[in-house]
Parts: sequence; structure tokens; C-alpha cells
Amino acid sequence: MTERARPDWAGDERRQLDQVLDYQRATVRMKCEGLSDDAARRRLVPSPLTSVAGVVSHLVWVERWWLEHVVGQREVEFPWTDEHPDGDWEQGDAVPLAELLDAYDEACATARSIVAGLDLEYVAAPDSPHPISVRAAMLHMIEETARHLGHLDILREL
Repeated sequence: MTERARPDWAGDERRQLDQVLDYQRATVRMKCEGLSDDAARRRLVPSPLTSVAGVVSHLVWVERWWLEHVVGQREVEFPWTDEHPDGDWEQGDAVPLAELLDAYDEACATARSIVAGLDLEYVAAPDSPHPISVRAAMLHMIEETARHLGHLDILREL
């Protein structure tokens, strides 16, 4: 069973951001417990892309985009193109859930190591199309992860 450490709401801003994001990340893994690959790929809502596996795959690539590529300025080969914009979601159909969760854990660990060495005020690539402070990127990842946890809640209830 996935353990989730509750955030220290009395901590400093950096600690709260780190802990809230890690709590959300752990909840993603918790929502996937006990699912077979077939169950994780099942489409239960009208969107043709929304499955548990699709959400997890998308979250892998969202972590990698915002925190590894944009903030960390690392080159990453992404599964989507302008002609094929849903490649991140579609990988959920081809990759076993356990591998997706391992990839998610790895993406989160990489993201953690990148932001740990940067001030919250640091603006990554200020001249790029995506200038963003570390603070804003972390807040966005909290928002993005929490939003997709809502999808996972619904998918697990159906």
C-alpha cells in the first residue's frame, strides 16, 4: 500500500510546495493500486483518451515537460508531435501499468532533483516561449496533478 506523508502546513513555502506536490504524486500511485493492465486501460467516460493508464502516462510527460525540459533545460524526446498531439495519453494503451508507474516515479525523482537546486524565484529560459519561475512551475504541477487525480477518482468509482 502506498504511504502518503501529509504536508507540514506550518513549514516554509518551499517545504510546503515540495510536500504538497509529493502528496499529490503519491496519491496518483495509490489510486492505481489493485488494477490490472486491462482495468487500467478501460475507457469509462466519453473521452477516448481518458483511462487510468492514459492519465498516468500523461502525468509522466507533464512532469518531464515542465520540470525536466522547461525548468531544467534538458533535452527530452516527447511522444507527441504537432500532427499527433495525444501521444502522451496513448502510451497508456501500450505500456503495462507497473511500467507507467515506474516511469512516473522516475520522472518525479528527476523533477525533484532539478528543482531542489533552484531558488523558487529562478526563471527558467526567460527568453523562451515558456519562461516560468520554479515557484510557478511547482504550483502548476500541483494544479495539474490534482486535476488529474479528480479524473482518477471518477475512473475508480465507475
